[in-house]
Amino acid sequence: MTESNGSEQKSGQKDEGPAVAPQGTAAAMPDWEKRFRAPRVGLPRWAKDAPDRALFVSNVTGTFEVYAWDRATGAQRQVTDRPNGTTGGVLPPDGEWIWWFADKDGDEFGVWMRQPFHGGADEPAVPGLEPSYPAGLALGRDGTAVVGRSTDEGGSTVHVARPGAGPVEIYRHAESAGVGGMSYDGTLIAIEHTEHGDAMHSAVRIVRPDGSTVAELDDTRGGTEELGLAVMGFAPVPGDCRLLVGHQRRGRWEPMLWDASTGEETALAVDLPGDLDAGWYPDGSALLIEHSHQARSELWRYDLADASLTRLDTPVGTVSGALPRPDGSVEFLWSSAAEPSVVRSTSGQVVLDPPALPGGVGRAPRSVPVRDVWVDGPGGKVHALIQVPEGTGPFPAVFDVHGGPTWHDSDAFAAGPAAWVDHGYAVVRINYRGSTGYGRAWTDALKHRVGLIELEDIAAVRDWTVSAGIADPERLVLAGGSWGGYLTLLGLGTQPDAWALGLAGVPVADYVTAYHDEMEALKALDRTLLGGTPEEVPERYAASSPLTYVDEVRAPVYISAGMNDPRCPIRQIENYVERLEGRGHPLEVYRYDAGHGSLVVEERIKQLRLEIAFAERHLGRPAPDLPEPVPGRPEPAPE
Repeated sequence: MTESNGSEQKSGQKDEGPAVAPQGTAAAMPDWEKRFRAPRVGLPRWAKDAPDRALFVSNVTGTFEVYAWDRATGAQRQVTDRPNGTTGGVLPPDGEWIWWFADKDGDEFGVWMRQPFHGGADEPAVPGLEPSYPAGLALGRDGTAVVGRSTDEGGSTVHVARPGAGPVEIYRHAESAGVGGMSYDGTLIAIEHTEHGDAMHSAVRIVRPDGSTVAELDDTRGGTEELGLAVMGFAPVPGDCRLLVGHQRRGRWEPMLWDASTGEETALAVDLPGDLDAGWYPDGSALLIEHSHQARSELWRYDLADASLTRLDTPVGTVSGALPRPDGSVEFLWSSAAEPSVVRSTSGQVVLDPPALPGGVGRAPRSVPVRDVWVDGPGGKVHALIQVPEGTGPFPAVFDVHGGPTWHDSDAFAAGPAAWVDHGYAVVRINYRGSTGYGRAWTDALKHRVGLIELEDIAAVRDWTVSAGIADPERLVLAGGSWGGYLTLLGLGTQPDAWALGLAGVPVADYVTAYHDEMEALKALDRTLLGGTPEEVPERYAASSPLTYVDEVRAPVYISAGMNDPRCPIRQIENYVERLEGRGHPLEVYRYDAGHGSLVVEERIKQLRLEIAFAERHLGRPAPDLPEPVPGRPEPAPE
């Protein structure tokens, strides 16, 4: 039901509808397609004890896959090659192996595989562990692996696998838990858990490799306080038991040091507004602070010896990850709404350029910058980011609702919103209550009135954009994916006269059925959000379920759904579709054989083409370069 932090989601392939091939040469291709097809790279991550061995993710082949990079020689090679793509790879400290997670067609259920850094056959990384959903991984200097897992039947487990030995289970609980990290010498393991039943606020337990407890830190006080903790990493030097921990004690995320051996806690004097993430410099003398505030982010160095804070030189925009190198420089992935992403270094260099494709697309075309607006809402000021096309408004407007729900839109480059702007739409992105980056109270406000409270904030921004002459009140599109898709369907039913049409990607449509079919970790989150199971609080699930309001929907509806999605499963979407079809309601459904989104570039382009075409037809706007409706499912005449 929810999506992982980030924004780019899991793999997908089509199973109906016309294929959309690349349109000739790059010169003839519209800018919005170039932004998808342009080669991209993620932030390279290197082995702790072999920093010349690194991994990154790229879409250069048309599918996002993992690549190895020998920084000493400059050699690069593709590590994974799967039809639906692969994200993420993990290197042990010595960099000898590359670990990657093998699921099936985007269902997120699988096993860890590994291959030698310089190439070779893949093999099961931990023989003896059955397929599961991943729940954290830590790799030690002696070859030990600590593997977090979750299954629908067994809850959460943690296993230790030593070289030459089978995995040994050291932790099990019915509630959500995962591996947070392992100490430098491998003697301590940090586990984030929610044994207290609040899946939004974790506690931290330090255990030995045999599973025995060393220390416990629980700001929830057994589930009675809504205060979470997050593992940010053990000190990167031998003999140091300190753990960097994120906490919410002062109403926002910020780091502190916790010595697992003594229980001593050390607060850090970082007087910056907004949320703070942190990581260690390689020698343990300083922390790299990622500071997020009002949809933008920047980097700071915090020296532990004298508590001094120094801002690092980063452009205005969004840092989507940063790592300090052994020489003291910091590499970071940066973009803004107007400027495509690039891997930069505080030394002033561009660290890693995407490989150029012969005759292909080069760097992604720029887009337009965002405008910040703050709108009075029922729960306080709501922050929104607006992009407008050339010309004079009011424009048709897409209210592009982010997923999560505990996530936020930022001043970062995104090909989807830029495509709508190219087609003459204003794009409005709203950090509603439930979003991160605006304090703990703002994030936690969505509980118990799930979906409805977010839509109140969306409505306030919608009304403001209309009154400001930005959005045409007759051409308002509610759109989003995952939790954003859920809010789209819920908004179409609870605010039926406000929207001209809705575009819902991988949504929650029938909350009760979704709960029973989704992965176990998300069931735990739903119990936290809604205060229990559908059987325990049926009225809350009914109030927050789009299916409850399906007969009130007036706007045409477009839905895309992954057949193997463990987060927003297909059966609950089909229940909603059946109800709309029974009414003869204007509806288009696109199903693809994958999970919670797509890592295939052409599939992403196809899906956006279908969405834009649907909007153009129902808003009466010409779109000669866009496809006709999906064959085999003709649209009924409008009501």
